[in-house]
Amino acid sequence: MAKVKTLPVLAPDTVPCCPPLNERPLTAEEAVRTAVMFKALGDPVRLRLFSAVASHPGGEVCVCDIPDVGVSQPTVSHHLKKLREAGLLASERRGTWVYYRVEPSVLAAMGGLLTTAAS
Repeated sequence: MAKVKTLPVLAPDTVPCCPPLNERPLTAEEAVRTAVMFKALGDPVRLRLFSAVASHPGGEVCVCDIPDVGVSQPTVSHHLKKLREAGLLASERRGTWVYYRVEPSVLAAMGGLLTTAAS
């Protein structure tokens, strides 16, 4: 099986990677990290998959329980892999099924980036 390189947005329990966009200009490293995240979410199917995982009761979902997003199962797997590589999803294999979850720190980072900086 091929190794997948993951670009972590945040390690669990850390401060968001980047300041709010109106606080100061992003550094080159922050811009790269942020662009990877937004590029992965720039596809409508990936955005729907991310939303399906993030909003699933219990905080995680089996790939077998992800609702139909209008593409074939191999295409769903491809898009889930892209979201994992961008550091937006974590996955765990349990038997024959893979379970996906969005780490709370990822949502905090996304929210923090788009929040207005305190004055």
